[in-house]
Amino acid sequence: MIFLLAAMILITASCKQNNTSGSGTEDSNNLTKTDMDSIPKMNGFVLSDLQIPLDEIHQGGPPKDGIPAIDDPKFLKSNEANFLSDSDEVLAIVKNGIMKAYPVRIMNYHEIVNDRFGDDPVIVTFCPLCGSGVAFSGNINGENRTFGVSGLLFNSDVLLYDRETESLWSQLMGQAVSGPSVDQNMEIVSMEQTSWKNWKERHPKTLVLSTETGFSRDYNTLPYDGYENSSRLYFPVNNKSDALENKERVIGISVDSVHKAYSFSKLSEAKSLPISDIVNGTEIQIYYYKESNSARITDKEGNLLPGTTLFWFAWFAFHPGTEVY
Repeated sequence: MIFLLAAMILITASCKQNNTSGSGTEDSNNLTKTDMDSIPKMNGFVLSDLQIPLDEIHQGGPPKDGIPAIDDPKFLKSNEANFLSDSDEVLAIVKNGIMKAYPVRIMNYHEIVNDRFGDDPVIVTFCPLCGSGVAFSGNINGENRTFGVSGLLFNSDVLLYDRETESLWSQLMGQAVSGPSVDQNMEIVSMEQTSWKNWKERHPKTLVLSTETGFSRDYNTLPYDGYENSSRLYFPVNNKSDALENKERVIGISVDSVHKAYSFSKLSEAKSLPISDIVNGTEIQIYYYKESNSARITDKEGNLLPGTTLFWFAWFAFHPGTEVY
C-alpha cells in the first residue's frame, strides 16, 4: 500500500512529461506486423532481444516517465544548502576537479539525474527499493545518451531506458537488457553514498543538487516511509539469502567476475580502519564511518573504486555467488 500510494503521488504530482523517440522506434517500424506481434511489450516498451526472463520483469506502478528524471539540474554551494541536515544521505562524486552531492531525499522522487562534469556526461541513478546509488558515463560507444525511468523493475531494481534507442538498462547490471543496445555496457563512475556532514567536511567546496528541479515535490517527505526498516520486499527477486537481514546495508565491489560484500554491521565492529583486503588479486581498502553509517572502497593508493552501497537482498539477487567479509 505504501508503494502504491507513493506511485500515485509521483504520477499525479508530475508537472512535466518527456516525449521521446529514437532509433528503437525506428527499428520497430522495420519489423513486419507478425514480428511485432510476437515481441513482448510492457509499459510502452518493445522488449526486443530480451536478455532477462520476461516473467521476472515487473511493473512498479508508475508509467514510463511517471517518475521524472532531472535533465536540467541546478546546484547550490554547500553553505547555501539550508534544506539539508547533517544526517541527510547524499550520493557524491568527484570528477574533473568538480565535486557534487545529490541528496537522496531528492533522488527518491526522480531516480535519475542527467548531468555533466565539464564536458563529460554523467548519469546519476538511485533505486529506493534497493537503496542503491550507481553513476555511469553518459557516453556509450562514442554516443552521448540521456536516460529516463521506465517504470519497470527487475529483481526489485529500477530499469532505466535511454531516450535515443529506447533500450532498457539494468542499474545494478550496468548493461542493456532489451532493445538495440543489448550488446553494450555502461562505464561506472565511482561514487560515494554517505551523510551530508561526512561529505561536506571532506569536500567543503562541493556543490549540491538544488530542490529547484522544475517539478512540484515535497522533498521533506519520504515516499517510501518505513520501507527501509521492514524486512518485507515489494517485488520478488530470483536469488535470496538469509546470511544477512534483507535490508542490512552492505557495500559491494566487483573485480571482473569476483564479487564481495562488506556488511556495515561487521565493519562497525572493526578494531582498526581502514580494513585491507584482496579481491581477485586486487588490493583494496575499506573505510567505514560510524557516525554516518557509510563506507567507501579505495585501491591501495587511496583512489576511490566503484563500490556500491545497497541492501543485502539486492546485492545477493544480482550476485548469488558473492563472497562475504
